[in-house]
Amino acid sequence: MMLSDFGADVIRVDRKGQEPHFGTTALDRGKRRVELDLKDEADKDTFKDLVSRADVLIEPYRPGVMEHLGLGPDDLCPLNNSLIYTRLTGWGQTGSLAHRAGHDINYIAQVRV
Repeated sequence: MMLSDFGADVIRVDRKGQEPHFGTTALDRGKRRVELDLKDEADKDTFKDLVSRADVLIEPYRPGVMEHLGLGPDDLCPLNNSLIYTRLTGWGQTGSLAHRAGHDINYIAQVRV
């Protein structure tokens, strides 16, 4: 939402056939939305076409998910030499919690003694 407020052309990729998560529609102001099945080769090609013309990709999955789909930085950056491939993970790419889901409730519940 903030990127689009500052003039960026933002395209949100959602899973084909599923409604967006509760609460996200209010944050969709200024965004275009496309539904893709990233396990489907035709949709994967559509995604790659979008990435080939993008400035930035913001990827929110757990470590290894995009590589498993063949859409990691090593796969996509050669399609677009100026692509900035970013990863937003709750717990980081490494460490004991890296493969856990990262949501606000998880962070709040984490207790350090």
